[in-house]
Amino acid sequence: MASIVDADTHIIEHPGIWEYMDKEWYERRPVRLIAPADTWYGEFNAFWLIDGEIYPRPKGKGSFGLHVPGGIKEESRTDIPSAVRGIMDVPGRLKAMDERDCGVEVVYPTMFIMYLTDDVELEIALCRAYNRYMADVWAKGENRIRWVAPVPLRSVEATIEEIDFVKANGAVGLLFRGIEGSRSVAEPYFFPIYEAAQKAGLPICFHTGGGVPALTKLIDISYSSVFPHVRVMPLFAFRDIVANKIPEKFPELRFAFVEAASSWVPYVMHLLRRSSKAGFQVTATGPDWGKWWGPQLFRDYRLYVATEVDEDIGYLLNFIGEDNIIIGSDYGHQDQSREDGIVPDLKRRPDISEEVKNKILIDNPRALYGINGA
Repeated sequence: MASIVDADTHIIEHPGIWEYMDKEWYERRPVRLIAPADTWYGEFNAFWLIDGEIYPRPKGKGSFGLHVPGGIKEESRTDIPSAVRGIMDVPGRLKAMDERDCGVEVVYPTMFIMYLTDDVELEIALCRAYNRYMADVWAKGENRIRWVAPVPLRSVEATIEEIDFVKANGAVGLLFRGIEGSRSVAEPYFFPIYEAAQKAGLPICFHTGGGVPALTKLIDISYSSVFPHVRVMPLFAFRDIVANKIPEKFPELRFAFVEAASSWVPYVMHLLRRSSKAGFQVTATGPDWGKWWGPQLFRDYRLYVATEVDEDIGYLLNFIGEDNIIIGSDYGHQDQSREDGIVPDLKRRPDISEEVKNKILIDNPRALYGINGA
């Protein structure tokens, strides 16, 4: 049997990544700043300085959180060594995977889930540096550390160029947020990128993230946490992708909706059904309209949703189906040990068959990310 795939893990970016910046951009690399411990920010005292702005902003309007090495919050952790969180120690990361009963993990960035700069050329340089770092990680990682690539979506040409590189160097998906800047992910602007991703066999991965700076500016996480500007973004993507029939335009392209849990699916499906006309047709298979709003939609449109182990998965299978649901541990941001993590917790669930458990842990993420062997 093929080994378990952890469908959503993370790297904590560190200064070594920016040593991969192109020479002409090196002086504009992100710089880590450490503040005193007795300020308003408390233990959240490590920041990145990027293009004159501070990331993250842990307090007040426009606030959001990120993991930054070097500060009290991150360095006080005892669950995962910092070199493993940052994948500076590749053998250590592989050992941790073995301890978690994980054969392959899919690594998402941390910093890039937020909108970082208005400078398109700088964004290109940042993505290039990160992707070349992860290419080296993959080369050292026995093909077990696969990754989802951030791409400079405000430059279609640069994104398409980057797709060729990341595909050849271990990437298994492209990072999107639910809204990119001021653009819906259903806008024709993205179609050349979707076409290139389809050709490369890379899925579009809508991970939670703050891609809309105008919205982020309104939020104070002390009241709202990250729910309105980060957590719900994949829901917006799902609604627009389905309502605008984007999967029909790209019949081999796969889509993932990650780290937003999955209990939202019945609600968003309800809204889509009510807002769609009774004459809605699916050109791929032409099923009956009523029957289509369920697992068949996920199969026909190649939509994969990441669930969480404490959700009512048995109920959600009625909507998503057993072939389009995945699960990730968020390892790197948090620890998932052998005794108390997604794998043992899922395996203990009496309401889910062993066949479906294996699909969630093995078959479905491999189908989504195009992972063979390992």
